[in-house]
Amino acid sequence: MTHTRSWTASISAALGLCALMGVLCFHFPDQLTSRDFRATYTEAFARNLLLAGLVASFLLGTLAIVRGRNRRLAALGVGSAAVAVMLGGATVDFDRIEPTPYSLGLDWFVISLFFSALVFIPIERMKAVRPMSPLRPEWRTDLAYFFMSHVLVQFLLIAVTASTTAIDALAPTDRLKPLVHSLPLWAQFLLAVLCADLAQALLHRAYHNVPFLWRFHAVHHSSRHMDWLAGSRIHIGEILMTRTVVLLPLVLLGFSAEALNAYVIMVGLQAVLAHANLKLEFGWLEYVLVTPRYHHWHHARDMDYVDANYAIHVPLVDMLMGTFKRPPRGTWPEEYGVIKLETVPRGLLRQALLPLRPMQYHDDYVGAEPARRSSAER
Repeated sequence: MTHTRSWTASISAALGLCALMGVLCFHFPDQLTSRDFRATYTEAFARNLLLAGLVASFLLGTLAIVRGRNRRLAALGVGSAAVAVMLGGATVDFDRIEPTPYSLGLDWFVISLFFSALVFIPIERMKAVRPMSPLRPEWRTDLAYFFMSHVLVQFLLIAVTASTTAIDALAPTDRLKPLVHSLPLWAQFLLAVLCADLAQALLHRAYHNVPFLWRFHAVHHSSRHMDWLAGSRIHIGEILMTRTVVLLPLVLLGFSAEALNAYVIMVGLQAVLAHANLKLEFGWLEYVLVTPRYHHWHHARDMDYVDANYAIHVPLVDMLMGTFKRPPRGTWPEEYGVIKLETVPRGLLRQALLPLRPMQYHDDYVGAEPARRSSAER
């Protein structure tokens, strides 16, 4: 059996597993799909997407097997798709979805992963800072983070909303809210971006300068490869803290739902784009918007940038904080990751425990040389 890497086998496996999860969503929509996300797509769209995934998984997997390329991986794709078909495929019927207090966002994970990969993998191959396979070292770890943050989206939202609502009830901002709400939508959006980015940048700087907080944030900076998936590597504790701090000024100031929705869309796009492996030059726009090069330097293993470029939306925030640092034109970091690699272990579970333990050095750490790695990536 040959172990030659095969794109057709890899895509077949990914689509087959996603299709299987999609079928499970149809069987258990109350428990496995996000109520808020369900409102953004139709049942017909979900069924057609599932059918396309099943067909593509079968065809690509069969082709890889016939060609003798990664037959085990291709068999995983074909097998997963076969199980999905036996469970009903795109024809699963379900009754009216009953409201439930809690549910997982498995549909949000599948659809978001599909379209993110569909968009970013091709453009990263065409305009890469460093050419590399999507299956680069530790991709499984980052995919696990991507899975956790999407599947647990409702629980994270409940926790963040509860804390911000409690603070809002105590804050004397009732006179300010009507004033903000009366602004034109475009003005509300720009103000929301500035307020949220300033709040996040202040917390972001605290992550870097308060040792206890750094143990949460070190997980995010531990990625040795920057691409569209790397930005998902965030400790769940940091997600809760950051989203609470960012949402709080938006709630206290009373921005309209339309302005908040526009901001959320911008966050989703820019957070992925800022980490993407895209060698694009934006010229003077680097003074206006946070671009991949601007944020890549924040992730550099370079002492000159450990306290710089904290903004995630607009560099104006860093200018106000005195942490703005525009790298020389056309330059990109030579290396990414925390300065002391040995302080961050590899794998989601061990990284989840990192803030609960005193700082220590690990044998199996992020970016370790092959001779020092464990036999399997966690």
